[in-house]
Amino acid sequence: MLFDVSPILHTPGKELPFRFDLDLRDVEFGGRYPVVRPVAVEGLVRNSADVLELHLTARTLLDAVCDRCGKPFRLDKEIPFDCLLAEELQDEANDEILLLEDGKVDVEDLARTAFILGMDTKILCSEDCKGLCPRCGADLNLGPCSCKKEADPRLAVLAKLLENK
Repeated sequence: MLFDVSPILHTPGKELPFRFDLDLRDVEFGGRYPVVRPVAVEGLVRNSADVLELHLTARTLLDAVCDRCGKPFRLDKEIPFDCLLAEELQDEANDEILLLEDGKVDVEDLARTAFILGMDTKILCSEDCKGLCPRCGADLNLGPCSCKKEADPRLAVLAKLLENK
């Protein structure tokens, strides 16, 4: 979605809000497609002393699966993004400033990229999720499993010394 910012390009103190829904159902994260609802994007472009600042927030509810215990759950996801816009670049090496094309910026592409890059590499149902027992597969969040703890094979010689006493 090309967003025309030319009305505020040379008018300090003015701002232009925007709002739209983004469909990311086709984007895969870790072998799953957790974005099943539209991503609501809202933001604005503000002219502050002839510097155009773009602020946006993309939010949705994800259908996620915990990477530790495998339980499905819903996760509110909100990703903010800010950048500066310019008609021409003074410093070619500055990656934080986006170049306008005929006074327009593609806010849909920015929101899509920001959302994808802002996704977590590991999704957990809670910060203290204990996961599954690697031997029997029991959910350790529900309590300890009945597996006998096996000694580290590298320490087996020390265990034999303790048994001989």
